[in-house]
Amino acid sequence: MIYIKDLKAGINIYKALSSEIRIQILELLANNQSLNLNDIATKLNLSNSVITMHVKKLEESGLIDINTAVGKHGIQKICYLNEEKLVIDLRNKEISNRYEVEIKVGHYSNYSASPTCGLATKDSIIGDFDDPRFFADPMRIDSEIIWLSEGFLEYKIPNYLKANQSFEEIQFSMELSSEAPGFNNSYPSDIFFYVNDIEIGSWTSPGDFGDIRGTFNPDWWPPHLNQYGVLKLIRVTRGGSFIDGCRISDVTLDDIRLNYQSEITFRIEVGERSVNKRGLTIFGRHFGNYSQDLLVRVLYQVQES
Repeated sequence: MIYIKDLKAGINIYKALSSEIRIQILELLANNQSLNLNDIATKLNLSNSVITMHVKKLEESGLIDINTAVGKHGIQKICYLNEEKLVIDLRNKEISNRYEVEIKVGHYSNYSASPTCGLATKDSIIGDFDDPRFFADPMRIDSEIIWLSEGFLEYKIPNYLKANQSFEEIQFSMELSSEAPGFNNSYPSDIFFYVNDIEIGSWTSPGDFGDIRGTFNPDWWPPHLNQYGVLKLIRVTRGGSFIDGCRISDVTLDDIRLNYQSEITFRIEVGERSVNKRGLTIFGRHFGNYSQDLLVRVLYQVQES
């Protein structure tokens, strides 16, 4: 996720997005994961020189990355999206204080898991498939992908606020999908979210995606298993709770009663409240399409003495 905290800091990105051709290039990469310059030129019916110019501007803005690879016709430049979500912060400039932590998906503090389920590091499966006992294995802290058909994962969120500081917003960003045996792109699952045991809302995952290989999956990961998810951004504010900008409940920070002394827990669950009970998968930095774990961002105010 590209997160623009200051409007002026995003000028290069705004310029890159001001061209219809560059928008078309981004759409192609979003649909195809990666393409070489010749492929893009052919699909847009434009010359390689024109495409090279536009691709350079997109690369300079940070929206795409370019790698070189040896192909049948020599060295090729392969283009792919650097990130697949762009968030521009238009909030009140007075809220300028924030901290951010990234928590490995295996660093859960509590769990419940029913088969099909499992965990894997970037190097190997932990234990055996469909055996919940391995969710307590010490190696689980190195997990980069976790899946379960029913249950929850709960994480402890560090609270770094001081006595003269107060919460203004807390955000959670993660890559999620459903959990089917193998994979199933049409497999809706109702995933619920809780902060300090208070339900803040839910999201229905469309499926457990495996039609194409996840961008960051290790080479050994089997092609018949789930490959990637959807990046979701959950925000709890003083005005309500939101996912990707859409209100999911009226629960506010005041309802959760967070202060500088609060313990903070965040739970992801498929359970009794789920009508579509088809599991969940959470992807870490070395799996899926986004190179991140559970990303938590806290915005706060400093009280004048």
